Amino acid sequence: MVIAAGLLLVAITAEVFATAALPRAEGFTDPRWTTIVVAGYALSIWLLTLVVKQIPVSVTYAIWAGLGTAAIAVVGVMYLDEPLNALKVVAITMIIGGVVMLNLQGAN
Repeated sequence: MVIAAGLLLVAITAEVFATAALPRAEGFTDPRWTTIVVAGYALSIWLLTLVVKQIPVSVTYAIWAGLGTAAIAVVGVMYLDEPLNALKVVAITMIIGGVVMLNLQGAN
């Protein structure tokens, strides 16, 4: 289970890097950035197929989507010049809280 959780974190990281690279791919017209985007998403999905052997798919996907969404929002603010406002902070907090609650439910 620990290895699966580690692989899930790597999958989330790959997906976040791929998503952050999307603007530079310029509509998939820049081959170098397009390769990074496609490879990042492919790696992330492949790792998810390994993770769901150990962690239920509903929990896996919720964690992947929730933490990935929160992480890309933070990356967007810190590195992609996206604005930060109170609503965004509340929304990210709610996403993280939902993932935590789902994991606590899975422990029962």
